[in-house]
Amino acid sequence: MIRVHIFVEGQTEETFVRELLYEYFQEKNIYLNPILVKTSSTGKGGVVSYAKIKPQLQRKCLEDKTAFVSTIFDLYALPTDFPGSSSLPKTSDLFQKAEYLEQEMGKDIGHKNFIPNLLVYEFEGLLYSQPQAFAAWFDASVVSILQAERNAFASPEHINDNPLTAPSKRIGNCCNGYDKPLHGALLAIDIGLDTIRQECQHFNQWLLRLESIVPVI
Repeated sequence: MIRVHIFVEGQTEETFVRELLYEYFQEKNIYLNPILVKTSSTGKGGVVSYAKIKPQLQRKCLEDKTAFVSTIFDLYALPTDFPGSSSLPKTSDLFQKAEYLEQEMGKDIGHKNFIPNLLVYEFEGLLYSQPQAFAAWFDASVVSILQAERNAFASPEHINDNPLTAPSKRIGNCCNGYDKPLHGALLAIDIGLDTIRQECQHFNQWLLRLESIVPVI
């Protein structure tokens, strides 16, 4: 069985891997193991400094070169020391931007069994794949608000990364009591992987890459 260790920013993403991605990939003979990044000797979660994350990724790549290592990090609010952040190409194509940063992270980690991945722009963007799912957890009136916001962009991944209007801020503003660790993965499960893949091009490309992994002999 192919093994892929996936470093994640928080408990929501960890649950997302375990509850939504795990079974799907297990059927393809690929075992996914989510790992919550460490921010200090006692703290876990969040990518506040790339310098603290890099050793963890490299160490895991070296532990077993027959396994693979990947990431689920938000493109939104990346730390300033992230590879490529100071040399981003001038482009309006956010997918090109994400791919450039992923390529730079891949070069910086420097191991063939590393598969870099960034969410565009953040986890909550995936939830805009089907706003109707929010009706099961919040007042039904939020669906029309979220759907209108979704319709204003080319895809859920295009919903902007402004500190005031990022997907997480938009959802928090209209969904009273929204708690990411509680609702995030549950909403994603309700929406379903097929719908998310159809709506979110960059996220789907990452899954396709995982699906096409060739075992290391």
